[in-house]
Amino acid sequence: MTPQRDRLESGDGAGPRDWDAATYDRIADPMTRWGAEVLARLVLHGDETVLDAGAGSGRVTEMVLERLPTGRVVALDAAPSMLVEARRRLARFDTQVAFVESDLLELSPGLLGADAPVDAVLSTATFHWVLDHDRLFANLAGVMRPGAMLAAQCGAAGNIAGLIEAVRSTGFERAGKWLYASPQETHDRLVAAGFEDVEVWTHPEPTPLDRGVELETYLETVCLRTHVAGMSSTERARFLSEVAAAMPEPVIDYVRLNISARRRS
Repeated sequence: MTPQRDRLESGDGAGPRDWDAATYDRIADPMTRWGAEVLARLVLHGDETVLDAGAGSGRVTEMVLERLPTGRVVALDAAPSMLVEARRRLARFDTQVAFVESDLLELSPGLLGADAPVDAVLSTATFHWVLDHDRLFANLAGVMRPGAMLAAQCGAAGNIAGLIEAVRSTGFERAGKWLYASPQETHDRLVAAGFEDVEVWTHPEPTPLDRGVELETYLETVCLRTHVAGMSSTERARFLSEVAAAMPEPVIDYVRLNISARRRS
């Protein structure tokens, strides 16, 4: 789930912006599960306009729309292929959903048009790809009505530390850039950006996978996508196999950063 420009993925244009969205959609059960937990924190009456900030292939967006019989969702993502998948999945909702291809660092009321200001923002597995969280939170506040709720989850400090070490053991550093922030840093940034009732906490989310094709496909599509982007198919297969073998067990050691806050009135 990636909110236009390489900066969102790699921070400086060093990584590919787009994803293998069809494969991601097929293997994104962990992100969908997290998204359901984030959505459960949103109090919705059914007629709101909600921004899904990093909608990906639309699996979580679909759950949001099912809670909005007379409402609307803005599905925002930077990856064109993700929006193609989301349009396919969400076709039955017709005019209840708008699709926006954009980087969250370029988010503004003008980008959302008549859908701004929104009544709530939801985001899953996206914010850690955005390197400027001060600007990110200010941009989100700028498109939210006073009192609107932000419910989000992303990678926290310590996220996939074991996997990063497994990559390092093969003689490489994981390519790409990301920001795994701490709860205190995030709390302070949210307050400075104009949020109140701020709660930020972390929890471990170890995600087991079967060794072999399942694990290596997941690594290729999600965790190490930027790293393997420039490799030949042979190099890629060898590298993914070496990383998988270096992992003590086939578990992605996720640590999640949870956010609950309201736009200051």
